[in-house]
This record gives sequence, structure tokens and C-alpha cells, in this order.
Amino acid sequence: MANNNSVTIQNLEAAFAGESMAHIKYRYFAKLAREAGADDVAKIFEETADQEVMHAFGHLDLLYPKAQMTPAKALEIAIEGETYEYTEMYPKFRHLAVEEGNQAAVAEFDEQIAESMEHASNFRRTLEIAAKRFAALAKVEERHANHYRAALANVQQQA
Repeated sequence: MANNNSVTIQNLEAAFAGESMAHIKYRYFAKLAREAGADDVAKIFEETADQEVMHAFGHLDLLYPKAQMTPAKALEIAIEGETYEYTEMYPKFRHLAVEEGNQAAVAEFDEQIAESMEHASNFRRTLEIAAKRFAALAKVEERHANHYRAALANVQQQA
């Protein structure tokens, strides 16, 4: 991954956040427009939302270059993000909502804390399974390599 202290990286992260937020906001606006019977407006929001996703993917291509990414690395990043959400971000937001007496926000943040914990747990479990599969695959590949070595030794003895 790129240098997190880089201004360009920070700008890419901010741009990614903005494009992602625009995507969801436009999907929401499309839902509202469709509910109001304005299908033509909903379609414009949906088309634009699709473009916002492509913009966000472009930023992600630079933030997480394909050549440096593996499924395990993606899982590690996801675990880190979800763990941050349920240990720091949402508890802080919840505390402030309690102070302001906004019970609807408190309930929303409580739900997000629980879901983020579940997401992190699912990602951890998936990472563990992937590690076990990789270990099993490595053993199979080692057996293949040993088989080829034995075959090569037989060929070399016969020569």
C-alpha cells in the first residue's frame, strides 16, 4: 500500500469517501423519487450513482493496487475497519448522541456496533478458514514436488 502520510493518498481516501457517500446518497434519492412516482428522476440518480461507484473504484485501484492485494490482505483490512467501527467510531458517536439526547441516533449506533462486531467476526472466521485451506494446499503441493523429485531421481539414475 502507499504511504499513508502522503497528501495524495489522503486526498485519494477523501475522494473515495466522497464518491462512496455520493453513490449511497443518490441511491437513496432514487428510492425517494421512485416512491414519489418520479421514475425518470430516479433513473437519473441511479445512473449517476453507478458512475460514482466507478469513480470510487478508480481511487481504490490507486489506494490498494491489485498487484499488492490478496484475499487475505483484503480480509485483514476489512477486519481492521470493522474493529475500528465497533471499538472506537460508533461508541464515540453513541456517547455524543446520548449527551445530546438523540435516542434515535443512539439506537442506530447500537445497531451498527453490533453489526460491525458481527462483520469483523465473519471476516476473521473467513481468514482463518482461508489460512487452513492454504496450509492444506501447501502440503498437497509439497507432496507433488516430492513426487516430481523422486521421478527426476529415477530418470537420472537410469541415464
